Amino acid sequence: MKTFRLTTDNFREHLEEISCGDEVLLSGTVYTARDAAHKKIVSLINAGEKTPFELDGAFVYYAGPTPEREGCVCGSFGPTTSSRMDPYSPLLLDKGLFCMIGKGPRSNEVIEAIKRNKAIYLCAIGGAGALASKCITSLDVIAFPELGCESVKKLTFKDFPLICGIDTFGRSLFN
Repeated sequence: MKTFRLTTDNFREHLEEISCGDEVLLSGTVYTARDAAHKKIVSLINAGEKTPFELDGAFVYYAGPTPEREGCVCGSFGPTTSSRMDPYSPLLLDKGLFCMIGKGPRSNEVIEAIKRNKAIYLCAIGGAGALASKCITSLDVIAFPELGCESVKKLTFKDFPLICGIDTFGRSLFN
């Protein structure tokens, strides 16, 4: 297993070097979206409307924070179960979504969309949300504030620890 220290800007250059099980320390811009936000984003796409962030090349973290603590950017910020986004993920991948971050296995349809679009699925450590929050240096709500913790947020990561769960070739830790 290898460890990669990458940014959202240079990730694509190293994509084919990353295999399932490899560690990635990720820095850069990442958006949050859980199932309620995914449903709204897909509705916008189907209506021909603009999405809250540019999907092409985007990194999305399936997570919602607890309320921020004094002096911190956010509260605990662990991953949510990725399979809840499976009904929406193939379309988003086909529209340019590059990287999904969450926990747990994905459907065969999502794996095929990852391969077809040369994308990647990274896993965050479940149960370590307080630790994960220390790697988030900024947070701005950019869409759907009515969804509360499930609103779409723009984050900045600094060496956020991840494991490659499904690589661009479709190899999966979960098989």
